[in-house]
Order: sequence, then structure tokens, then C-alpha cells
Amino acid sequence: MAFFSTRTLLKLFSVISLFQISLAARKLNELVQDQPQLLKYHHGPLLSGKISVNLIWYGKFKPSQRAVISDFVTSLTSSSQSKSSPPSVASWWTMTEKYYHLASQKHSSLSLSLGKQILEDSYSLGKSLTSKQIVQLASKGGQKNAINVVLTSSDVAVDGFCMSRCGTHGSSSGTNIKHLKGKNYKFAYIWVGNSETQCPGQCAWPFHQPIYGPQSPPLVAPNNDVGLDGMIINLAGLLAGTVTNPFGNGYFQGPAEAPLEASSACPGIYGSGAYPGYAGYLLVDSTTGASYNANGANGRKYLLPALYDPSTSSCSTLV
Repeated sequence: MAFFSTRTLLKLFSVISLFQISLAARKLNELVQDQPQLLKYHHGPLLSGKISVNLIWYGKFKPSQRAVISDFVTSLTSSSQSKSSPPSVASWWTMTEKYYHLASQKHSSLSLSLGKQILEDSYSLGKSLTSKQIVQLASKGGQKNAINVVLTSSDVAVDGFCMSRCGTHGSSSGTNIKHLKGKNYKFAYIWVGNSETQCPGQCAWPFHQPIYGPQSPPLVAPNNDVGLDGMIINLAGLLAGTVTNPFGNGYFQGPAEAPLEASSACPGIYGSGAYPGYAGYLLVDSTTGASYNANGANGRKYLLPALYDPSTSSCSTLV
């Protein structure tokens, strides 16, 4: 893995901090303030145990598009690592284990698996969704031992989408399970939108020309779908943020309503040598010319964001 000085790179890449926006919305072009670049542990729980990742598909998605994302989720498991050529999606995900160790939760283990897939292709809530409706859709998944991921198609508008965020994660009180000993049970959720027709320059870089900042030719998307490959980047970062800061009191830096987390602390970094307008050194498929940095299930290739390494206070990449 390659490592970067976080203090330097968070300033350097703030101009393209477009992708992994977590919990409360943060403006896409917001500059990172000069503050200690260290993700602080706020003593809250991290997700642990066997967690199902349920996918709620809202809008029109082709089966081939759904397969790109479901294969990515499957690729996160350690069993997938032995079946994928290095560097693998599973080895990228192992970075999150360091957070558990430093939080004195080293005996806690996290195991993700692909759960239910729910198709909402009739646009039951319309084509313009509020944040409250995103939570409503997320609640259709399991509400215990689950991360419910709402994925909206390219023709669906969501509050703040493209203007302030490419996706988000949060938590909500469960409504379909009994309260335990008088306590409300919360479930974690993620929302990611397909930006292909709305704002690919903001939410699908480096597979599309950026709307501002240094200009360079877009890279070829590894799954030949700019929108879906952009969704993978955002989903990957938000998953890392979800497990390490599921309820707003885990690992983060800055204000709780607009935190920097495991992935959003390393904006625009995908490979070694990255700088504004350049994603870094990446692997290139000799047949398709596509750029990637991780191998996944069923022969998939993905581009995944750098993750913050809490043991070295630096951003770490696979290549």
C-alpha cells in the first residue's frame, strides 16, 4: 500500500473533495479548514458482528448494473480475498480493522455479507426525493444487524444531490422491531445516487471531466459505466464511514454534522503520487484500457478511494 501525509494532502485535495460526503451534507466545493488532521475516536460503538448489506434499488437499473454493485459487496469478505488476484477489494477493506483495534474493540469482529435486494422500480415516491423519503426507503431493509443501502437511478433527483453531496450515510430508529429494555434500536443506512446524467463531473470523477479545477482526460471506467463506477467510489467510501462512525460518535474529525471520516479524510486519492486533477498511479486493463486499483468477485475490477490509516495518520492506497 502507498501512504501519504494527511496534513499536506487534505489541503492539497480539498478543491476536489466531491465524493465521500457523510452524515450531514457538506458543500461539494467546501475547503478543508486548517485543523489537526487526526480522526478522533468519540467513544461510540462501531458496527460489529455479522452485518447484512441490503440493497434497495430505487428507479430503473439494468440487471448488469445491479451485478456491478452486488459483486462489489460480495468482494468485501475475507473469503473473496483468496479468490481474487491482488490487489483485492477485500484487502482494501482490511484497513477498517485498525479502527477497531485502536478503539479497544480488537476482540470485536465485523463480517459483511450481501443481504436482500429490494427493487423499487415503479418510482412509488416519485422522481424527486427528500432526505426523509430516503430514510423511508432505507427502512424497507432489515433493521437489525444490517446496513441498508438506497441506490437511486440517474433520473431520480434527491435533496442536495449534485449541489452538496453525492451520497450520505446516517442512522434511524427501527420501526419494525421491538424495543429492547426500553431502548430504541437504530439501524445504519447509506444513500448513493447515479450521477451519470445529472453531475458526473462532480460525483463520477475521475471517469468524467471535472466541472472545475485542473483538467485532465477522464479515465476509462472499469465496468464501462461512468455512473455505476462512480457509485462504487462513493459507496465504498460511505461503507467505510458507516462501520467506523455509524451513529455519529465513532471516528471522525471536525463538526459532527459535517465530519471527515475514514474515506472523506482522503479526497481525490486513488493511487500513489496523486495530486489535484490526477488520481494517482493506477493499474490499467490491457484489453479495455480501463483504470482500476482493486480486483473483485467474478473477475470484476474496481476503483476504490484511499482510506485513512489511523495507526500512521496517513492516507493509504492499494497501489
